[in-house]
Amino acid sequence: MAVACNCRCCLQGVLLWAALWPALSPWTTVALAAAAVPAKLKAAPAPVVAGPVSRVEDARMFQIYYGQSFKVIKNSGDGKSYLLMQNTSKMASKTKYCTGRIKSFVIPLANFSVDTTASPVSFFELLGVLENLKGITSNQVASECVLQSYTSGNTQLVNRTDAQTLSQFSAQFISNIDEDKGCNFAAYVPLEEDTPLQRAEWIKYLGTFTNSEDRANAVYDAIKRNYLCLSKAAANLSTRFKPIVAWIEYTQGMWTFVKESYALQYITDAGAEIVDATITNKRFNSSDSEDMDNFHAILCTVDVVIDQTYALEPAEYKLSTFLENINVSHDSCFSFVSNRSIWRFDKRIGASGTLDWYDGAISQPQLVLGDLIEVFFPTGNYTAIYFRNLAKEHVRTHGAYNPALPMMNPDEHKDFSSLLADSGN
Repeated sequence: MAVACNCRCCLQGVLLWAALWPALSPWTTVALAAAAVPAKLKAAPAPVVAGPVSRVEDARMFQIYYGQSFKVIKNSGDGKSYLLMQNTSKMASKTKYCTGRIKSFVIPLANFSVDTTASPVSFFELLGVLENLKGITSNQVASECVLQSYTSGNTQLVNRTDAQTLSQFSAQFISNIDEDKGCNFAAYVPLEEDTPLQRAEWIKYLGTFTNSEDRANAVYDAIKRNYLCLSKAAANLSTRFKPIVAWIEYTQGMWTFVKESYALQYITDAGAEIVDATITNKRFNSSDSEDMDNFHAILCTVDVVIDQTYALEPAEYKLSTFLENINVSHDSCFSFVSNRSIWRFDKRIGASGTLDWYDGAISQPQLVLGDLIEVFFPTGNYTAIYFRNLAKEHVRTHGAYNPALPMMNPDEHKDFSSLLADSGN
């Protein structure tokens, strides 16, 4: 791809920093400062945190606090606080909370299950803890590694509504907080975040449950550095005007413009511009000629279309499907038709037929950003991972989830692949 990144992940530096972090933690700083205070004024010594820690940089839906032998996660998703007690502590053997405000867990989790009908599992792959994933609520997942774990018997299929069966796990991670039916249920809601990086930082949330902070920090740091590197490169592309993008959806006979914050952020970070929200804040009835005329008038100003219309069989959704739904012809004068820039994010499909867009794309947004830069500023030298061009009928990719960073230079790619070598793939 022409947008080459010169920045490096510096993973060796990351791992060194992670190793030094406990010595530089706020608690240690407080303890050092206390040494200068006269003895008679000294308070009780600050607790020393055992093990690595994670600091939330971007996510807004959770915060992490550390004690000597425990962690507390304040989760804005369900309004609860999770007390995570180290299994070597006295607290773990004596304390149990299960109230409307606080729940307790003994860590690292001996085993856990995930509501895979709505929750991504790629974070667990990146953390390298799939061996402890013992339950899933659906085998319709994009991850080949999870499917292999299921077929081998390491992971079992469980009923998402069977609280008694789910209680056998140390934790059941859920994205729908209305389905919280047990003391071991923990809300896991990266999809509620506003930006791609906020969503990706949930690897740190999960890392606290498995004492995998060092790994979570290193992976997120690599992802964030590459994302910001790509965004900076896209901003520096020399074009007089930014490409105008319409991210649209067709549902029950109505066309709408997508408003999800994360999608709009992707477009901005990739160097393009979304259609003005002040003229797209409505629905357009495909059966109403006046409605469609207004819709077409807006689309006449657009350079690129991203169509996220749901398709039960993605392979059957073709250019003709889109053109029929939008009521235009192949020889239309719309620039996105004549320039063949009509895209969908259903290129990467797992062996189960599930779109990886709702899993791997969440945990690794830099891959999506790399795709979009090529979509908006095509070079022909980069093969998209998630997006396929309807106008060119790109072949979809089937196969295992792949924790790679193709936008890195070769040395960075090798370093990141080494870091993730034991991620279960």
